[in-house]
Amino acid sequence: MTVVPVFLVFLSLFWFCGSEHASSNAKENQFQQVEPTQPAEQDPYLIKECLSNQYTHKSCEKVFCHPWERCVEGKCLCKLPYQCPKNGSSVCSANGKYFHTYCQLKSYECQRPEAKFLHKGKCASKETFAISVDHGDSHLLRVKPVNQKNAMFVCGSEWTMNEANVACRHLGFESGAEHYQANSSITESALNSLHCLQITCRGLETSLAECHIQVKSRDSNEGFVSLQCHENLRVCSAGEFHCVNKKCISLTKTCDGINDCGDLSDELCCRECRDNSFHCRSNICIPNKNVCNKEIDCLTGEDEARVLCAGKHKGAENHSMDKERKRIKTFLPKVHCGLTNHTLTRRKRIVGGETARKGEFPWQVAITEAGSDGATLYCGGVYIGGCWVLTAAHCVRANRIHLYRVWVGLLDTIEYDKGTHTYTLKQLIIHEKYNASSYENDIALLELSGKGECSLAQSTPACVPWSQYMFRPGDTCKVSGWGLEKGYTKQYILKWGNVNLFQNCSELYPGRFFEQMACAGTYDGSVDSCKGDSGGPLVCFDADNVAYVWGIVSWGENCGEAGHPGVYTKVASYYDWISHHVTRSLISRYNI
Repeated sequence: MTVVPVFLVFLSLFWFCGSEHASSNAKENQFQQVEPTQPAEQDPYLIKECLSNQYTHKSCEKVFCHPWERCVEGKCLCKLPYQCPKNGSSVCSANGKYFHTYCQLKSYECQRPEAKFLHKGKCASKETFAISVDHGDSHLLRVKPVNQKNAMFVCGSEWTMNEANVACRHLGFESGAEHYQANSSITESALNSLHCLQITCRGLETSLAECHIQVKSRDSNEGFVSLQCHENLRVCSAGEFHCVNKKCISLTKTCDGINDCGDLSDELCCRECRDNSFHCRSNICIPNKNVCNKEIDCLTGEDEARVLCAGKHKGAENHSMDKERKRIKTFLPKVHCGLTNHTLTRRKRIVGGETARKGEFPWQVAITEAGSDGATLYCGGVYIGGCWVLTAAHCVRANRIHLYRVWVGLLDTIEYDKGTHTYTLKQLIIHEKYNASSYENDIALLELSGKGECSLAQSTPACVPWSQYMFRPGDTCKVSGWGLEKGYTKQYILKWGNVNLFQNCSELYPGRFFEQMACAGTYDGSVDSCKGDSGGPLVCFDADNVAYVWGIVSWGENCGEAGHPGVYTKVASYYDWISHHVTRSLISRYNI
């Protein structure tokens, strides 16, 4: 059978394929490969192929960056202080330096680790926040907050490895804690203590001063924290998990929502989660207490979904700087994308597609090429914000830029609609590694002509995904366009259909399917993209029904044929390429 580049305009039958999200991203290959122990390979909770990428709390393929960080080439890198929002509460650092906002302090701390958070407000003289671990066998932890005269022991209840890792990082042990335990009475001074400090952390703080601390009356059964920080590297045993930071932890402590490794690597490649933790669709485990707390932890927001959290949202934050961190996020630049004017219903099978209504696919554009016989509908595209449109590289030629026209708001290619706007091109950027023979890197950017007015004509772009883990095989997504119907009959009205992301595309197209491709369709071929849909969008939706352009219609083998789903350019693989040309702030929704 011949390969048909899904070429002239766009849809009717649909197919797209979300490439297997567990596959390694090329930009992660710079890291040393993990060599998991045999039990880790067999552990039902862990995903071996994901572990090889060595994801940590700094990997924005898997986690959200902090407000004082930005996502660049898959890594959370620190911003410079002036890049932080100017709004927020003033804070004082441990080295006595005053900052206008908490975000500025955390950014400064990246370059000067000694500048840890001390307290809110302006600095005063002789303020100290001190922690220490007793020498000898007890290893009892003592903490002296700024507002306390003397150091106190720490309550054993509610203390977890999250807090233990923060305490050890505060003491200068970057790998965190080795272990902790709650001892009820070790020394005479401990035995006579009537109070202790109750401390609760999220787990990635660098100072215990950032955590929620309160003095608590101690009953006779209350234990004190005994702490041992991680110092020496050792070879992990067969029953242990090898953390990315070289720590060894028990396999039973992976995928439980607790950051036992200290770098979160034990929670980022989980097929499922143990009790008391929540499984994000991107195979991350988060603590149950983080669910419905008004802060998105899962990449596609299912931990804060309206259906899940109806009437369950928690009020006050437990941790002293949680509220400030969330507040900083409200000051970050906002990107409004992926919202439609209609609720898109989910239909399992749509032979030939459904007719689109006005406002259902506001990011869908049509590309025509002027000729002697007038403008011919040629390819599809997807609006991503500003004056920028994504399409397939095989749809355009650099020497024909003057002939292309982009139609925004178009539904019917025959009947005129006054809501439709037409634009010429200012710039055409074809991916520099596009291969016309294999359709590798089949992606191009079109910049519309105009002095900003192009962004007004199409106010709702599709969001650009930054991570290959946001959607996964089996998810139902939508593809749209004006391509040929089944039987290769021409159509003139924008149509759409539901398709499922496929997992085994490399098996379906041996030697022709590459890592940066995705495929989708229906198993019986009843819904598929076809000739004329090229360059058009495959959009997937997060928990709040926000649309992300997961793929660009690229190629396929015939149309609507069982076992041969449509193949698409996987947009998440090109996030950095896109942001390089259009500026990161235009398309960054969360990882800005």
